[in-house]
Amino acid sequence: MSIRTEAELEALKRIGRIVADCLKHMGSRLEPGITTRELDDLGRDYLASHGARSAPELVYDFPGATCISVNHEVAHGIPGDKRVQAGDLVNIDVSAEQDGFFADTGGSFIVPPESQVKTRLCKATRRALEAAMRQATAGAPLNRIGKTIESEARAGGYTVIRNLGSHGVGRALHEEPKFIAGFYDPKDKRTLRDGMVITIEPFLSTGASYVEDTGDGWTLATASRYLSAQYEHTLVITKGQPIILTQPSS
Repeated sequence: MSIRTEAELEALKRIGRIVADCLKHMGSRLEPGITTRELDDLGRDYLASHGARSAPELVYDFPGATCISVNHEVAHGIPGDKRVQAGDLVNIDVSAEQDGFFADTGGSFIVPPESQVKTRLCKATRRALEAAMRQATAGAPLNRIGKTIESEARAGGYTVIRNLGSHGVGRALHEEPKFIAGFYDPKDKRTLRDGMVITIEPFLSTGASYVEDTGDGWTLATASRYLSAQYEHTLVITKGQPIILTQPSS
């Protein structure tokens, strides 16, 4: 969507803060032994207590309130009986709706003890997100986002997952602009516009370039020898720096 009124912006800020605080809440409860279903229940209860509805359930009938992916799983992991182990890399993706507005956020968490490999991967992915957001200004080529992410990934010795990307959001969970590549696509001639609402969500990997369905119809993963990380914000494009909607409360 493109924001047209201050009321729309305020509504997006409200749902953005809710999903950001939900992600922070879930991350703080990660510990060895917790099941991904128990973690998801924490997210479901948090959203409900703040008057929001899980977007994956609402839009796609996803079997969980949030998406929780562990280690070589990259995205859309189904919450279940899997128990989190010490040292696991856990990605949590939270998207929700309130009053007809949607916001989407996500992040990767390392359950202590942290390894250098996982810590470096997460730091590089955060840098890619921050660098891409700095390039997201009205009038800029949309493919500058992917170009920046790919450049940051290569600088750290990482690959980009090429069949996952960012997207438009706001009045629906996924809307125009559709698939925003996390790599440089010279054929993409679209331009960022003032007021446009999008996500930026780089997926960096220790060597994989594509994810595949694991067979459950939802979970996307790489070969088990690879690890991937993802961080995501929902933001509004402006003529200057974007407005980040998914910042947690202080």
